[in-house]
Amino acid sequence: MQFPTRFALPSLPSARRLAAVGATVAACAVALAGPAAAHVSVNPETAEQGGYATINFKVPNERDNASTVKLEVTFPADHPLSSVMPQPVPGWEVEVTRTKLDEPLEVHGRKVDEAPSKITWTETGGGIEPGTFQQFPVSVGQLPEDVDHLVLKAVQTYSNEEVVRWIEEPVEGGEEPESPAPVLKLVPPADGDGGHGAPADEASDTEGDAADSDGAAENAGAAENTASDGSSGATDTTARVLAVIGIVVGAGGVAFGVLAGRRRTTA
Repeated sequence: MQFPTRFALPSLPSARRLAAVGATVAACAVALAGPAAAHVSVNPETAEQGGYATINFKVPNERDNASTVKLEVTFPADHPLSSVMPQPVPGWEVEVTRTKLDEPLEVHGRKVDEAPSKITWTETGGGIEPGTFQQFPVSVGQLPEDVDHLVLKAVQTYSNEEVVRWIEEPVEGGEEPESPAPVLKLVPPADGDGGHGAPADEASDTEGDAADSDGAAENAGAAENTASDGSSGATDTTARVLAVIGIVVGAGGVAFGVLAGRRRTTA
C-alpha cells in the first residue's frame, strides 16, 4: 500500500499582490465618494419668489494642510437683485461689487440702474481651518418671480493658493457634478403673503413694537393713577380716624373736668 509523499497546498497571494488589490479598492472608494464630498452650499435651499430672504453660504474646509482664506459668490446677471446685504462675520472683511445694468430695475416705485453682482469675503483672522466650516449670512431681494431657481456660483481659495471653483450647475434628475454650484430654489409665495413680505414685516414689527410701547405706557399710567387713588383714599381714611380719636379724647377730657369740679364743690 502506497501513501502520497506530499500534499499540494493552494498557492497564497503574495504581499505585493495584496497591496495592489488594496490600493485599487481604495482608489475606487475615493472615486465613488468624490461627488458626495462636502461643498459650498446655500441654506435654506428654498425662498419665495418676489420676496426677500436671509440665506447662509456654508463653506467647509476640505483640505488637511491649508485654511480657506477667501470666498467669492457671483449673482446671476440675467436676474439681478436690487439688494444684497451681508451680515458682518468676525475675522472676515466683506466687499460688495456692483455692476451697471443694461436695463434699469423698478423696485418699490423707483428706478435702480445698478445691482450687486458679487460678494467677496477675505479672512483677517486665520480663515476656516481644517476640519471646520464657516457660514456667511446674506439678506437678498427682491427675488425674481419668473424663474424657479438661482445659480450662485462660488470660488473658494485656500492658504496654499489652491482655488476650487464651485460653478457647475446641477441638472435635475442627473448625477451631481464634481464641483456643484450653490442653488437657491424659488417657489410661489404662500397664500396671502404676496411675495413682498420683508419690508412689510419689518414695518409690521415696528408698528407692533410701537403699539406694545403705547400699551405699556397706558398700563403704567393706569397703574400709577390707581396707586395714586389708593394712596389718596388711604390718606383720607387715616385723617378721618385721627379726627374721630381727637373728638373722643376731647370729650373724655371735658367729662373729666366736670367730674373734678363736682368733687371740689361737694368737698
